Amino acid sequence: MVASSRPGPALIEGARPTNVFTRHELLGDTVLDCDVVIVGSGSGGAPVAAELAEAGFDVVVLEEGSYYATRDFTADTSAMVRQLYRDGGASMALGTPPVMFQEGRAVGGSTVINGGMSWRTPDEILARWQKDHGLDVSPQALEPYFERVEKRIHVAPMDHDAIGNDNWLLKKGADAKGWNIIGNLRNQAHCVGSNRCAFGCPTGAKQSTLVSYIPRALHYGARVYADVRVDRITMNGKRAVGVMGHVALNGGAGKGPSINVRAKLVVAACGAIHTPALLSRSGLQSRSGQLGRNLSLHPNVKVVALFDEDVTGWRGAHQAFQVREFAHENIGTFAAVNLPPSIIAMSLPHKGAQLGALMDRYNHMVVAGLLCEDTDTGHVKTLRGRPQAFYQLAERDAATMQRGLHLLSELLFAAGAKQIILPFAHATQICNADEARKLFANPIPRSSWEVVTVHMMGTAKMGRDRTSSVTDNFGFMHDVDRLLISDASLFPTPIRVNPMETIMALATRAAGHVIDNAKKFLQ
Repeated sequence: MVASSRPGPALIEGARPTNVFTRHELLGDTVLDCDVVIVGSGSGGAPVAAELAEAGFDVVVLEEGSYYATRDFTADTSAMVRQLYRDGGASMALGTPPVMFQEGRAVGGSTVINGGMSWRTPDEILARWQKDHGLDVSPQALEPYFERVEKRIHVAPMDHDAIGNDNWLLKKGADAKGWNIIGNLRNQAHCVGSNRCAFGCPTGAKQSTLVSYIPRALHYGARVYADVRVDRITMNGKRAVGVMGHVALNGGAGKGPSINVRAKLVVAACGAIHTPALLSRSGLQSRSGQLGRNLSLHPNVKVVALFDEDVTGWRGAHQAFQVREFAHENIGTFAAVNLPPSIIAMSLPHKGAQLGALMDRYNHMVVAGLLCEDTDTGHVKTLRGRPQAFYQLAERDAATMQRGLHLLSELLFAAGAKQIILPFAHATQICNADEARKLFANPIPRSSWEVVTVHMMGTAKMGRDRTSSVTDNFGFMHDVDRLLISDASLFPTPIRVNPMETIMALATRAAGHVIDNAKKFLQ
């Protein structure tokens, strides 16, 4: 695939573009014809849409969520959660402990609500994929796709004046311990540090697909249909020939007119939870038995550290630094992750006057978290057409996370924290490093942990061997013609770092493969 010199579009601002359609226009049953239909508009779907539209193909993008422009993102946290998150941000993987996970449900997908961390897949992960799964994904092979993505979404370090006190305290603690800490690379163009990343960037600085790939796709003629839930992929024998769905009303609870899209190529980019559900609803299975299996989550835990000094963690960029000292132990990162008061209050075990007194100290809080590269997997089942994730935190991963919490606590005390509230069901708090050592000397039951994630991966994994994988080297489903999967469900293993850039690079690579083989896929 050759990079185009054609100019790109401006960001979406003001009036909704004429080729974005919503439930307000889709008042009757609709039939569409196109070259390519893409289900999902996030980090897997939008790059494919932009690349194929720019190459001259007729592209239709279907998104279950609604369309919002930058001007629609406000400081009303509860409203943003209702509008932008699936299940109000409270989707759950069942197990011990249950793991709450968040997915975006809007044009732009989860890129609208993520922190914008943009990291290439670690070389050792790519080497593992090559050796164990036969994939042609060496760092050298993926280099042009990473470069193309980084240019499109403006991957860059944070401007110094956009970094808040909570992140400087994280760095202070890491420096005091002598641990490796690096500046975060994020998809942003001069972020001003409003710290609203998780609720829709109010300035358009964060280059989500809403303001990067989607405008580019529209510029080259793609059509985007928001508020459309896809029920199934339509088949002609073993060939995917389109999708059937309906207009989603009342936040997805209501069912409006039908929509039938006929296409030469179908792209499923619904994420690792909903892509296997879409395939299952369509009667599609993998002879490998791996569809819906191999679910990894990068389990996260967070702590709230209280300082004497005024932190005002709500000022400054989300996750300006990452501590990578213990990546070799499967402790992927430590980071400062400020949250609004309402969300912190919901996550704390305290109640009544005790909670009120604690929240009075909001401006003295640093919320910090860690990510674990999990070694065991869960699965997704489709029940009555809806996905349900199941995931059991492995004992060795719980031990890794417990060590990570101990280390993170040491870092925060080294930075000057006076009290740390830990992510356990009982109101556990520690006030110094000695208390931390005593607490973490013995295993803490997994059932008491409060675990969350935003990185769901692996449920339609790539591989050369069709008896052990769901898709081929580019994401085309084994045994089904003209069905491309383009999201994190392709990952054979977790990747230790934030997955967005990897998804985008694989999507760009797959789009290039389609363009280079247009006679095979688009005739």
